[in-house]
Amino acid sequence: MNLIIINKVDGFRRSGISRINNTGKIFYALTGIPGRGQKRGTMTSKQRSYLKGLAMKLDPIFQIGKSSLTPEFTKGIDEALEARELIKISILKNCLDDPREMAQTLAEHTRSEVVQIIGKKIVLYRESREKKRIELPK
Repeated sequence: MNLIIINKVDGFRRSGISRINNTGKIFYALTGIPGRGQKRGTMTSKQRSYLKGLAMKLDPIFQIGKSSLTPEFTKGIDEALEARELIKISILKNCLDDPREMAQTLAEHTRSEVVQIIGKKIVLYRESREKKRIELPK
């Protein structure tokens, strides 16, 4: 038996196909819409490498602590991305959330690209609409 299900997760729509087998277990696979485990952006490896080189010189401008991600924090990151295009975020030891999941969530909510995640440091990039500072290689 196949069912088409549309779920709303974290404010984003995700569709998929669920199949119930003989044992009653439900199998669920995301289809077509970018989400967890699927590539979202159009950044090439050459562009990502260039941005990693620029990010090495940056100091983290945000720190995620015990309260994890809040709407105010996400708004601040969104404004920083508009002003700087490339930002580095540090996750403190008292934050219990997974850095990869946090990076993915931030990228979805700010419409940015995850450049890299090293340990507890996240680098995000989004091209600015008004203050374009970084010219990516083609």
